[in-house]
Amino acid sequence: MNFYSRKLIKPENLNARNTLFGGALLRWIDEEAGIYAMTKLDSKNVVTKYMSEINFVNSAEQGDVIEIGLGFNKIGRTSISFSCEVRNVFNKKTIIKIEDIVFVLVDENGKPKPHGKTLDNLNLSKA
Repeated sequence: MNFYSRKLIKPENLNARNTLFGGALLRWIDEEAGIYAMTKLDSKNVVTKYMSEINFVNSAEQGDVIEIGLGFNKIGRTSISFSCEVRNVFNKKTIIKIEDIVFVLVDENGKPKPHGKTLDNLNLSKA
């Protein structure tokens, strides 16, 4: 798992309990994973297809810094999938885990399109 970006938890990211709002966190995860999928498939034409069960493990509070980690799962004919872990930068406690996030390459009509990538030409070493 590689950790690519960090976020500072600000007042606008809090829920009624004054902890990190899950919707804000999911938006950040979807954006980060989407950008990663774009870089791997060499196209901006990717869409989120599926997100597996989301496991909230710990919360975060205002002033905490979190980091979003992604790990490659698999490549399909039109898709690519990742796992995700978000953790607190300072105490390393896991905040959320998602086993599978799937992105699909689409054509101009929004229909799945083969991307031509294989494990051999995916270049998993570049961000």
